[in-house]
Amino acid sequence: MSDHAIPHFHNQPGLATIRVGAKEFMCIGALPPFDHPHIYIDMGGDTEALCPYCSTRYVYDAALHGHADPAECELKPQAA
Repeated sequence: MSDHAIPHFHNQPGLATIRVGAKEFMCIGALPPFDHPHIYIDMGGDTEALCPYCSTRYVYDAALHGHADPAECELKPQAA
């Protein structure tokens, strides 16, 4: 599988809010096998969005450049 073109974030730690450096991304909820349907979130002109499945609040932070804070909430592609 190739690297994610769109960042994927998860909320395995169960946080109320995750800061992200992307306005378009996928939320997967918890890590597999406990993930929810992978949902595309587009903040558009807003600076925050709420996942309709897991209610994680994502807040945009341009300084993160496509990454997440905490960094552990980024889904890393698995090596083949």
